Amino acid sequence: MPKNRVPHPIILGIVGDSAAGKTTLSHGIAEILGHDRVAVLCTDDYHKYDRTQRAKNGISALDPRGNYVDIMEQHLSLLRQGKPILKPIYNHNGGTLDAPVYVEPKPYIIAEGLLGYTTRAMRESYDVKIYLEPEEDLRIRWKIQRDTNKRGYSRESVLASLEKRKDDSPAFIHPQRTFADIVVRFFPPPDHAEETGAHLNVRHILRPTLPHPDLTPVLDHGANSGLHLELSRDRDGKPVDVFEIDGNVPDSKAEGLEDLLWEHIPEASHLRKNVGAFANGADKPGQSHPLALTQLLIAHHMVKAALGIRAI
Repeated sequence: MPKNRVPHPIILGIVGDSAAGKTTLSHGIAEILGHDRVAVLCTDDYHKYDRTQRAKNGISALDPRGNYVDIMEQHLSLLRQGKPILKPIYNHNGGTLDAPVYVEPKPYIIAEGLLGYTTRAMRESYDVKIYLEPEEDLRIRWKIQRDTNKRGYSRESVLASLEKRKDDSPAFIHPQRTFADIVVRFFPPPDHAEETGAHLNVRHILRPTLPHPDLTPVLDHGANSGLHLELSRDRDGKPVDVFEIDGNVPDSKAEGLEDLLWEHIPEASHLRKNVGAFANGADKPGQSHPLALTQLLIAHHMVKAALGIRAI
């Protein structure tokens, strides 16, 4: 372990509604940092009930009462202490509770799922906290695409599930937004409302709870710059920086931002070869600068956290 590294694994939390893009984001960050150095766990594995039981008791998977939140807390604490866990497994294909798996901590840990910020004890385990809130119509399209292609649902059953859960998301998922260091919102460009993948725009709400890099060297005021930063107010009225990346940002601008971020983490230069290993929302090969740069920005914060660098 390098002399200046903190003496515990760095834990990243990624929370968002169903099909918000958590797994895609996690995979790309793990690629950047190196899969041999990253353990990824899904907090949705801590469901109390299988799919059949939920249908009978009427408790949604989004409801904390339907999850072992206390065991999530315990496992995050153990991993932060560098201790292994026996993590439960929820099989999304069959809706069953499978045998647990042994998970050893690694230098970086990504915990992604629906309810990761539900309690104070869980929130205190993270070094970096991300909340994903894609435009709602986009999230619904992503969910239909994923659940019909990967999980064997019909379009009608996916829409019925969304209707059944319509009160659970605002009750249990959306309130967790307030605890994030960065809120990430993917959305289609105004002139391409049907876009769902490589050319989505992304907006980052950067709260002052992290030491964000100085982005001014790669910004300009040209209409076609593709990168925009402004001081704004969040929903609660608190000041935040809002950083947007256009889906069609020029290659030169995207490469300039990539160079800038790596200049801020020279200690991790050996990881640079992994940048760009990601998939778009449809799991098809593609190039998405907004997605790749979002993954890199978050990985940057994880490396900084590992060096003990915090917001002042």
